Formats: sequence, C-alpha cells, structure tokens
Amino acid sequence: MASRKTVQNTHINERIRKLHAALLDIAAVMNQPQRDEFLIEKAGIPLDRALFPLLVCVDRFGPIGVVDLADRVGRDHTTVSRQVAKLESLGLVRRQASAADRRIRAVVITPKGRATTGALDAAREKIGREIFSTWDARDIDELVRLTRKFADAVKDDPAAGA
Repeated sequence: MASRKTVQNTHINERIRKLHAALLDIAAVMNQPQRDEFLIEKAGIPLDRALFPLLVCVDRFGPIGVVDLADRVGRDHTTVSRQVAKLESLGLVRRQASAADRRIRAVVITPKGRATTGALDAAREKIGREIFSTWDARDIDELVRLTRKFADAVKDDPAAGA
C-alpha cells in the first residue's frame, strides 16, 4: 500500500504540472505581438509595439535602472538602452540619477508617458471586462487573490518559480 505522503506528493506534482501548463498558455498569449498591437490600437495611441512593455514596466516599477528593466522584459540591456532612448525622444520617459546609487541612471515615467499607460490601462480593462463577462464575481476575486499570492511567493523565493 502506498503511503499517504507519496499519494499526496503525486497529487501535488500533477497540480504543479497543470499550473505550469496554464502559465505557459497565458505567457504564450501575452507574448504574441498581435496582442500588443491590438491593445495599442484599442488604446488609440501611436506607440511602437517593441516599446510598449518597456513603458508599462517603467510606469509600474520605476524609477528603474536599464539592467533591471531589461531583466523584467527578457531583453539584452544594450537593446533596452536604445529603446529607452527612443521612449525619451518621444517624451514618454526621462532618465535621472538613481537615489540609491548615483552611478545608475534610472528611468522614470513622464506625465505624457503616464497618460499613455493610462490609455493602455483603460483598453486592458475593457478587454478584461469582456473576458470576465460570464464569470462570477467571487471567481474573479479568488483568481486575483490567488494569482497575487502565487506571484508574491515566486517573487520572494526565486527557486519557487523554477
């Protein structure tokens, strides 16, 4: 007879595989260039698709250094540095000395950049309302709560996301 611990581990392992598969499905959809283009179009903003995730990250996590920004979007820091320069030329971000380390030039959002991410947020919310239109409010609340709990656990313990 199998021990309870072995049965429980098998059950947890299966759940982890299913969670991983679901996360891969979500990541695949979120990484589709046409999804970003659709959101940009819905927001009614003139923004190059390659710059979109950078602007959103600067808004959410800024002030942020280019290396940290590159890590968050999974790109090379030299590429991100050039793309940040493009965002700067559009007046959407600016660079300033980091408060923590004066050697680092942190990227911060400008008021024009914040207006742009506001338009993106509004478009994302409209799309989200369509996706969740048939969901029960309790299910949405539970999804948000558990997703945040999982994100915090992975963020606090990098080995957990391996």
